Amino acid sequence: MENFDSLIDAINTYKSEGYTEDFNLKQNCISCRNGAYSIFHNEFNIDKFYRFEADTDPDEQSIIYAISSPKYQLKGILINAYGIYSEPLTDEMLSKLK
Repeated sequence: MENFDSLIDAINTYKSEGYTEDFNLKQNCISCRNGAYSIFHNEFNIDKFYRFEADTDPDEQSIIYAISSPKYQLKGILINAYGIYSEPLTDEMLSKLK
């Protein structure tokens, strides 16, 4: 299992492994390239993830996902806050990101 000291370390590692897209989380999909691609839960795979937890700073509570979409031939990362900063999601997206 990977161990990262910071979110920046994780981003740099995943980008060096070819995960170059910056995915954004929407209520029912992920998107990239300024909305050019909307990728639904059944169109992507979560290849890796790493959870950052900081008891003292809620801003540092996040999960980074390394995601691939064979359908669109895209690989990238998604960073998602959890806890009080998490986004409302559809059941399908919640299930995929657990």
